[in-house]
Amino acid sequence: MTRRGILRRPAAWALAMGLAVPAAATTWTVSPKGPHTKLRTVLSTAAANDSIRVLAGTYAEGALVIDRPLTLLGVGAPVIDGGQQGHVLVITAPNVTVKGFVITGTLVSNIHDNAGIHVDGGDDVKLLDNELRNCFFALHLVNTKRALITGNRILGDPATPETRRANGIHMWRCADAVIRGNRAEHHRDGIYFEFVTGSRIEDNLCRGNLRYGLHFMFSHRNDYAGNEFVDNGAGVAVMFSHSIRMTGNRFMHNRGGSAYGLLLKEINDSEVRDNSFTDNTTGLMVDGCNRVRAEGNSFRSNGWALRLFSNATGCTIAGNSFIGNTFDVSTNGDLMLNTLAANYWDRHLGYDLDRDGHGDVPYRPVGFFALLVERIPYAIIFSRSLFVTLLDQAERVIPSLTPDALKDDRPLMRPPHG
Repeated sequence: MTRRGILRRPAAWALAMGLAVPAAATTWTVSPKGPHTKLRTVLSTAAANDSIRVLAGTYAEGALVIDRPLTLLGVGAPVIDGGQQGHVLVITAPNVTVKGFVITGTLVSNIHDNAGIHVDGGDDVKLLDNELRNCFFALHLVNTKRALITGNRILGDPATPETRRANGIHMWRCADAVIRGNRAEHHRDGIYFEFVTGSRIEDNLCRGNLRYGLHFMFSHRNDYAGNEFVDNGAGVAVMFSHSIRMTGNRFMHNRGGSAYGLLLKEINDSEVRDNSFTDNTTGLMVDGCNRVRAEGNSFRSNGWALRLFSNATGCTIAGNSFIGNTFDVSTNGDLMLNTLAANYWDRHLGYDLDRDGHGDVPYRPVGFFALLVERIPYAIIFSRSLFVTLLDQAERVIPSLTPDALKDDRPLMRPPHG
């Protein structure tokens, strides 16, 4: 063989140089009718980078382990049933793809975090278009980088008590993940992150979860865009993190005695922009945060639109719409080191003589009754009384109790949102 011929044929070149030649990847087929009927057997036999097609049927083989790079493709929504023995599918290798399966049968445990799919250290894993039914944890990832989780339906049982539910998508010590287009319902938390950095979470639906639609702590530099958080115990809780961007999300119908659309707890240098808060007990709660900018958001028909606690500093609330809320703004102290600027308030009755689109006098959105309810919650039963209305009007005309700095100097005359 000529040298030119060897260079044109990589396998021949490798043999000529004394190097090992990688075997061609094999595609296996698992089916109830054969030739391979046991998924466990094929998983233990297949070589790295092989593909395994699993045809429609139910594969009840206990906990299965993927410990080498493989592509696992379900054809016709085959069911993998773990039989309540622990995890259902365990991934410990990088570059694994699991697509198109129905996964069920985890063991409920107060000791172990059993999951429909458990990933431990499997970097670059792809979990695509699966359905996870009535799992304890549905997707549970630890120590994993660059995970791609898209198009999964994560469905718990609404009749299951809280003590037998865990989280839909749970990530611990992960980085650079993409979580897109998933649906998580009737779990404890729809999505839970702890020590997760540099990730993007977009276009997910979290509905009917007992505690939070999304809950994360100590998770920095993450972007959350275009998600819906509907009818959860509380919408989203963001705690002890910095450099967070939340844009274009919808927080709706998250109601209860201590429920909210979005809680920011000790969040620094972050952005909350172009979101909508509709029919929540509290739309946005800001507690102990620094340098958070909330801009371009719509607050409609909430109990409290914004609860801005006095321990927050350097936060800016600008360009938002406040329409039809019971209380637009509430606070819990006299100190106010934050800025309200150019928001639209449907209760604002001011005038715009110079026609620049802004009111000519400052507007104070905090009423006397809002401060009273913050200190004495049971006073809410008087919210529709004429006496309360008169007190609020008097406080706005001659403010004496509300923080002097909590005012909008240039309120918008028209809402920036349609």
